Amino acid sequence: MKWTFLPAAGFAGIAPQWDALRTLGPAAPMLAADFVAALLSAFGTGRERIALCHDGHGLLAAALLVPQGRASWATFQPAQAPLGCWLQRPGSDPQALLASLVRALPGFPLLVGLSQCDPFLLARPADGGATQAVDYIDTARIVVDGDFDGWWEGRGKNLRANLKKQRNRLGAAGTATRLDTWRAPHQVAQAVADYGRLESTGWKGRAGTAVAADNDQGRFYRHMLEAFCDHGRGSIYRYSFGEQLVAMDLCIEDGDCIVILKTAYDESVPKHYSPALLMREEACRSIFDEGRLRRIEFYGKVMEWHTRWTEDVRTLYHLNCYRWPLLLRLHARLQRESVAEQTG
Repeated sequence: MKWTFLPAAGFAGIAPQWDALRTLGPAAPMLAADFVAALLSAFGTGRERIALCHDGHGLLAAALLVPQGRASWATFQPAQAPLGCWLQRPGSDPQALLASLVRALPGFPLLVGLSQCDPFLLARPADGGATQAVDYIDTARIVVDGDFDGWWEGRGKNLRANLKKQRNRLGAAGTATRLDTWRAPHQVAQAVADYGRLESTGWKGRAGTAVAADNDQGRFYRHMLEAFCDHGRGSIYRYSFGEQLVAMDLCIEDGDCIVILKTAYDESVPKHYSPALLMREEACRSIFDEGRLRRIEFYGKVMEWHTRWTEDVRTLYHLNCYRWPLLLRLHARLQRESVAEQTG
């Protein structure tokens, strides 16, 4: 087991190895090289390092790491990334890998942290020795099994009745609805610009954090989605009331999985029309009918509306590895004392 480290500027050179390792496990589009390369281009600072671990059978693990002060490192984790940039060969031991990594990194780090791990992709190890798993958020997914009508009948009565009521209102007003799916690379720039205009109608626009064609977020989504669409793995759902675009989803795919990365809707539309939920119903119908995908992943914090669409919820976690078990025990003690002071 041997680690080597490279500047992140060389990511394109190791991208084929990165993707080959990723495809050994469950489908994970947000860990694809196209996604990671776009993250680095938009949000990298030059401090990131590629970490590669080889054993006698080839590439065992790969990560993008960033120093956190003088004594720790963590996986590269911009806000736009649902998961930390870590891959390992299925069946390998994350605790053993991290224990070797913390000793191989330059300097004398005391801690390495893997952020936002998915137990579906990386089974959560039991705490012990020098490693500790910490809950992050609960997230939800829809398992695509059977036909849409059977699945939809299993949703709550209130959800089905409310969306039917919205459709009846729109029909009575003579407003036709339409779902379009854009998948071509040349459509992405327009889609990101349109998405930014929708997002700017809400609180993100007022806070100055909305996606825009000329900001880092917009450049990231454009470059990333162009790459995914070029490989037939990007989907942009656009929902319209008549000729008015009212909601959008930005999605990426891999194998049997689609991830809904971003959703926006026109907040000038009366809320009782629920444009994003109407779009989600029709998009789910198209996914079920097509029969190509088996998982619809949200990867955001579970909200009340998620629980009306699915009961499949799991907990993402952070995984920390300390140089010595004593450091873990000392850190845990300091955390308990801090909580006691705040609550006392």
